[in-house]
Amino acid sequence: MFPDVGLPELFTLAILAVLLFGPDRLPEIIQSAAEFVRKVRAISDSAKEGIRTELGPEFKDFEFEDLRPKAFVRKHLLDGDGAGLDLGLDDIRNALDPRRELAEVADAVREAADRTEPRVAAPAVTLEKVTQHAEKAAQRPEGATFDPDAT
Repeated sequence: MFPDVGLPELFTLAILAVLLFGPDRLPEIIQSAAEFVRKVRAISDSAKEGIRTELGPEFKDFEFEDLRPKAFVRKHLLDGDGAGLDLGLDDIRNALDPRRELAEVADAVREAADRTEPRVAAPAVTLEKVTQHAEKAAQRPEGATFDPDAT
């Protein structure tokens, strides 16, 4: 009923009740509160039974728990245990997923690249060339532009 009420809160409420009502009247107040809760539950149960009888035999499986949105979705839209949708949403999600089409395009590009010969070979970059360019760049004055073909 109160899922957020923990042990410290209950302890605080007990101390507050003892301070407000006193240790002499506290048992009598607890009994009257318990009796009130029993009466409310009895009224609620009789109202539920009255509604079930008024609905008739077509709604003999009707549960008031089904009126809660989460329970309604779980019972009517899911497979009962929440395992999967019965609406075809997985098919829609798969149809809108671009990964399959991207994989097909990537495979087609790989096949085309394998069938054709490279027209121009890329220039070979060696560690010596990189270090030479780095040394030249370090020797250049500030503001000068970089020209890789300059020697």
